[in-house]
Amino acid sequence: MNFNKAHNIIGLRVLSDNVIWLWEKDKSVVVIDPSLHEPVVRYIEENNLQLKAILQTHHHSDHIGGTKYLMERWPNVKVIASSKEKKRIPFQNISVKDGETLNILGEKVKIIEVLGHTSSHIAFFLNSKTPVLFIGDTLFSGGCGRIFEGTFQQMYSSLKKIKLLPKKTLIYCAHEYTKANLLWALNLKPMDRDIKNKFLEVEKKLSLDELTIPFLLDEEMKINLFLRAKNLEEFIFLRTNKDLWV
Repeated sequence: MNFNKAHNIIGLRVLSDNVIWLWEKDKSVVVIDPSLHEPVVRYIEENNLQLKAILQTHHHSDHIGGTKYLMERWPNVKVIASSKEKKRIPFQNISVKDGETLNILGEKVKIIEVLGHTSSHIAFFLNSKTPVLFIGDTLFSGGCGRIFEGTFQQMYSSLKKIKLLPKKTLIYCAHEYTKANLLWALNLKPMDRDIKNKFLEVEKKLSLDELTIPFLLDEEMKINLFLRAKNLEEFIFLRTNKDLWV
């Protein structure tokens, strides 16, 4: 399914809740966080595309699991990852740092370091007429990533970075967690009209077997409790509460 008319971006559902994003242009394609190779190869071959690059947001196996095979199938593919992850993403052939800008498929793509979920997580930002952010596991609709290697302060700072982006930015995260996140939010804020309306919208999409992502930053700032946190203390309370929520 094509979610973005300005950029031809396709979502492939894999595993239990992962989404692999494929960004197409002029018969070329860029893959973001390929957890598996089979559905990616199938899509590329069925649509007669040429794989140009793989963008890796972080090192977790459900984000890099398909990369080695894709590199074997397309030996000239560029694998772009954080320079801090040369040990855990050893097959990267283009290493990037926070603030760098690359030219990918004719678009300027800025690297934004968003630490917290891991100690080296990065995002890829296309600041075009319709801005796009490939955010990996830092932000989800209605939620944010668990803090595995980083700190609460790092994750809170990363979310503040995201909030400074253009409000019309379309955010592509790597998991379909929206309904569960909103159920948690409603448990804390049962009378919140924005969250309730979003939940109804999400249930309708899921009933039609549609993805609930990507999402607009402007809308997300109204319904995401983590983005609404006024200070670090409130964020720590929310993240701790979410970790304990069943």
